[in-house]
Amino acid sequence: MKKWIIAIIIAVIAGFMLITSYNGLVQAEEKIDSVWANVESQYQRRADLIPNIVNTVKGQANFEKETLTGVMEARAKASQTKIDPSNMTEEQLAQFQQQQNSVGSALSRLLVTVEKYPDLKAHEGFMNLQAQLEGTENRINVARDKFNEAAREYNQKIRQFPTKFAAMIFGFKEKPYFKSLAGSENAPVVSFN
Repeated sequence: MKKWIIAIIIAVIAGFMLITSYNGLVQAEEKIDSVWANVESQYQRRADLIPNIVNTVKGQANFEKETLTGVMEARAKASQTKIDPSNMTEEQLAQFQQQQNSVGSALSRLLVTVEKYPDLKAHEGFMNLQAQLEGTENRINVARDKFNEAAREYNQKIRQFPTKFAAMIFGFKEKPYFKSLAGSENAPVVSFN
């Protein structure tokens, strides 16, 4: 009789631990999905903001057509990529990041154009564009950092004991991180040729 009682107590404790682990994993995964939505929201903010401000500034200044076209094309391409956070793969995240980086690259060329033509800085609209772009890029960076932190917490949780068993049983998979581009450790070269 004692053995049955002990076995029942152990089974109840194991069941409680499994349920608690599962619920913790669900909460961590939902946090990642929520943080990912914030990352997408910041990229969408950039996609929505750029054409509106650029159109305002276009009326005040003559930008290089190639640079503006590059910004608009990169923005359009980047806004077409969608990722389902519940089925996110490292390859999908890398493709998403590559397209978003092309927008950043196009924006960098736009800002270099400004440096070449300092008289553009006198326009209030352009100053607003520059401030908005800088603020938007900072917001994107903060959102990406928060995503990586949520992914780290989740990935750590699915690897820790006893949660690891619940993760294996219920099929929770590791989430990818945003990574820097190869060569991003080198300072960019700004040339005014």
